[in-house]
Amino acid sequence: LLMRFLSQVGHEPLPPTIGRNVLGRKVLYLPGFFTYARHIVEVDGKRGLFRGLTPRLISSTLSTITRGSVKKAFPLEDMEHVSNKDDVKTSLRKVVRETSHEMMMQCVSRVVSHPLHVISMRCMVQFVGREVKYSGVFSAIGRIFKEEGILGFFVGLVPHILGDVIFLWCCNLLAHFINTYAVDDNFSQASVIRSYTKFVMGIAVSMLTYPFLLVGDLMAVNNCGLRAGLPPYAPAFASWIHCWRYLSAQGQLFRGSSLLFRRAPIPAASFPID
Repeated sequence: LLMRFLSQVGHEPLPPTIGRNVLGRKVLYLPGFFTYARHIVEVDGKRGLFRGLTPRLISSTLSTITRGSVKKAFPLEDMEHVSNKDDVKTSLRKVVRETSHEMMMQCVSRVVSHPLHVISMRCMVQFVGREVKYSGVFSAIGRIFKEEGILGFFVGLVPHILGDVIFLWCCNLLAHFINTYAVDDNFSQASVIRSYTKFVMGIAVSMLTYPFLLVGDLMAVNNCGLRAGLPPYAPAFASWIHCWRYLSAQGQLFRGSSLLFRRAPIPAASFPID
């Protein structure tokens, strides 16, 4: 998690190496997961790999508890499985109802857990500037509230929620239409294929919605007084849309999405960020 986030903010302390792509052409590759992890251990020791872990675990716990509470408070009526093409309207209505319910749970859990997510991001990004501004959960809560107020706990929330909503609807609807129109009920392995469709769609859609995750995480640390959130690492973004436009102009909307075969970005001239 730490290596991925540091690559998201663009912190590349190690030089790229020359490698070859599938076509045999020479390209520059940034250090992969294990090389990056070894560098962190050399600088911070093994404990350095677990920066921001405590608030991250609390955030995940809050998210799980919240989803369970919302599910109990607003139970979804069960509907029998519908796969016959004659009942397309009924099955689509079922998918829409289930997705709407899932979206409500995800949005509420995201709002509740996001403050701890912000603290976790800031604890991790201190590796870049060797800072100790955020040293604990309670002290971080007090510092954010003092310096930024309540809104400081929710920076980057909007792109995260948008990404979650788009992911849920695209994944569920695509899986529904594939299972309804592409998988024949007469096929002996139809049920097995249907059970994996949503999983495969989830992987594909998560790649498309990754920019929302990236922008949300960057906004969580932007202009918060830490080196990685200030120039020259990043401009002080006025909004998440400003951040999105800046990354898009540089072709960096998928920065940090991979930890293994990471192509070094092509040097570019200055890009407008206004």
